[in-house]
Amino acid sequence: MERFFQLDGNILLWIQQYIRCDLLTPFFRFFTTLGEGGAIWIAIAIMIFFIKKYRKTGVMVGVSLLGSLIFINMIIKNIVARARPDKVIDTLTVLVREPKEFSFPSGHAASSFAAGVVLYLTLPKKYGVPALILAVLISLSRLYVGVHYPTDVLGGMVMGTLIAVAVVKGWQLVEKKRVGK
Repeated sequence: MERFFQLDGNILLWIQQYIRCDLLTPFFRFFTTLGEGGAIWIAIAIMIFFIKKYRKTGVMVGVSLLGSLIFINMIIKNIVARARPDKVIDTLTVLVREPKEFSFPSGHAASSFAAGVVLYLTLPKKYGVPALILAVLISLSRLYVGVHYPTDVLGGMVMGTLIAVAVVKGWQLVEKKRVGK
């Protein structure tokens, strides 16, 4: 297991040494900022809530984000209690203000996939695909800026996706029962 965690850290050092550059840093800082507190996803949920055709999707995004906040940020992070990479890797430079919460799983990745997957599953692909691309960019930005391990981001992506699928399937079940009455 020690080798696995060492590999996780070595990937971050590799990103720092070989990928970080003056051209990419503002790009990834921008995407990390978009993901702060799920702000971009909350804004999208509110906007589409006011479009009658997509109101259900807006509500599902909101429910997914709430699920992510409770399950990921309030429960899982505190159970796992993984230290941030810069607390373990002396030579890692963090490019943004260091988050106070624990590292695993990435809240940015979880909320982005919780919202992005709902959008992908419920909206026309011309909106759903860009939402997934945005979710991926926000998630990868966390590696680039040095505040999460790769497994933190992967864990957040998987958990966010599971939350989104559960919300969409749950919504469909409720609607099916409502129509059946």
